[in-house]
Amino acid sequence: MTDEEKMEQTEQETPETVETPEAEAEAVEAPEAETGEPAPDPLAEAEEKLKVVQDTYLRLAAEYDNYRKRSQKEKDNIYRDAKADTIEKFLPVYDNLSRALEQETADAAYKKGVEMTMTGLEEILKKLDVTIFGEPGDIFDPALHNAVMHIEDQDAKEGQIMQVFQKGFKLGDKVVRFAMVQTAN
Repeated sequence: MTDEEKMEQTEQETPETVETPEAEAEAVEAPEAETGEPAPDPLAEAEEKLKVVQDTYLRLAAEYDNYRKRSQKEKDNIYRDAKADTIEKFLPVYDNLSRALEQETADAAYKKGVEMTMTGLEEILKKLDVTIFGEPGDIFDPALHNAVMHIEDQDAKEGQIMQVFQKGFKLGDKVVRFAMVQTAN
């Protein structure tokens, strides 16, 4: 066999394509040609997983923040409600002291003692952020007053409070007790 024949035979036995980096990349993409779907890109998959994890983290952080705010609000409301309930228990004492002050008495020391007790109770209520309302001459407000009687009076304005039977009390914006009043029509 001559050298030329050997060369021809070697060319026939060896593949016609030589493995190059481009050929390897095409070989990796070969499944795409077989299935008709693009081959999964690892970078795109990782980015998608990262987006999902970030979204989950943000949602979890938002849920925790909402939980924290809701818990703080509930705690504040419980404190305010307990404070209002306690104040409500002292209102009969206030009413009794008011009635005692309205009574005529000859004993000046007794009257002075009741006045001092009432002043002390009013100061404590003021320190607790309690507002006392319901005065004759005020205009009736259904959010603050409870009208138990009505009278006809030509000199009075429509809805004017003529007489107060029981004072009203507010703790901040919350009405602890409505004022019991008589209004003019």
